[in-house]
Amino acid sequence: MSLKNKVALVTGAASGIGRSIALALARDGSKVLVTDRSDDGGHETVELILKAGGVARFCQLDAANPDDHHRAVAQANEHFGGLHIACNNAGISVGPGKIYAPVAEIALKDWDQMLAINLSGVFYGLRAQIPAMIAYGGGSIVNTASVMGQVAGQNLGAYVASKHGVIGLTKSAALDYAGKGIRVNAIGPGYIATPMLEHKDPKTLSGLAAKHPMGRLGLPQEIAELAAWLSSERASFVTGAYYPVDGGYLAQ
Repeated sequence: MSLKNKVALVTGAASGIGRSIALALARDGSKVLVTDRSDDGGHETVELILKAGGVARFCQLDAANPDDHHRAVAQANEHFGGLHIACNNAGISVGPGKIYAPVAEIALKDWDQMLAINLSGVFYGLRAQIPAMIAYGGGSIVNTASVMGQVAGQNLGAYVASKHGVIGLTKSAALDYAGKGIRVNAIGPGYIATPMLEHKDPKTLSGLAAKHPMGRLGLPQEIAELAAWLSSERASFVTGAYYPVDGGYLAQ
């Protein structure tokens, strides 16, 4: 129970990595504000936490809406009495219907949407979360980046730019608030078996698994365990860091 009596806010927690992070934080003792655009998935995550004996509430949040982040922080304060942990996990990939395109051919609407959710969404979160954490004596923030925050892939320009930006923003925030008792770190998942990959055919999934020296896709809970550690006092001297969880992807 290393996070006992802590209050955590997780974005994109209706499924996948975000859900696993919320479950791990609740398991370790946090009261968790589950946030996502999806009401149904968000409430399902809350129910899973409650059934496991944890404490949680749901708040609808569009990561691209700065007002939603302030509203979520206000709900954490109102219902749980503070904010000590935030995991800015909400994000999109290219997804079904999106176009894989060289940089000069990326549609402006696709670029704008990717940056609005993946990068600006993290900034909006930090902007709302940090003042609240300072008021309660500090805290820990974990941002979900990607292996594509360190390297690149063909026809993924918008996604790659957004995730590189998350890592840079994480480091800047860590330096700005290290003296205020706030730690800010980033996690870089490889390809993880989440709903984001559900539209992929078996051959494509096999190819993605083969990109990792461990020969498989990662699991959401493997990302969540690192997020839980970074959120705890076990990582008390860790800030401004980027941790890949990628089955050896970046070691190649």
